[in-house]
Amino acid sequence: MQYLAEVFHESFSEFLKRERDNILNGVAERNLCARWSLYMQKAAGRYGLRGYFADADYNRKQAGRVKTIIDDQMREIVIVCDLILHSRGNNVAKDNLIAVEMKKAERPRAEKDADRVRLRAMTKASYDDIWSNDGITPPEHVCGYKLGFFVEIDSRRSKYVVEVYEQGKQTDQFAGDI
Repeated sequence: MQYLAEVFHESFSEFLKRERDNILNGVAERNLCARWSLYMQKAAGRYGLRGYFADADYNRKQAGRVKTIIDDQMREIVIVCDLILHSRGNNVAKDNLIAVEMKKAERPRAEKDADRVRLRAMTKASYDDIWSNDGITPPEHVCGYKLGFFVEIDSRRSKYVVEVYEQGKQTDQFAGDI
């Protein structure tokens, strides 16, 4: 899984360097994630991840249905993740690799917390703690991402904070300058 963290770090570093003006000018999160997807796609290729795609605002799962998760209260929620690295369902055993949610520092805490709940659900091996990913049958609800990242961008202070999620829990945090 170390190589996935390297894909994230390499692409994030390139994104910060090449898109600095966009970030500091307050461009919308959707634009930022779409731009970042280009760098993530290239980094994934350098790590041998052929057949994987970095998609911004991707909202489909098998048979073209809308992606859903089960939240902490076992409610079904439609999701659109800001940026994901996945096989678009073509490699069921290893489809979901990286999920990224991005928020600007000035956004309400409730929005940030909703992204964190989504990342915890998406990085769990199972959406209901009963069903497990057998690598053959696609899950009913999105889960099984190897790594999740919550990225908070503070363009006014030229800073960022990143929280790392694995197996349904926050496992690390780091910060830096844009």
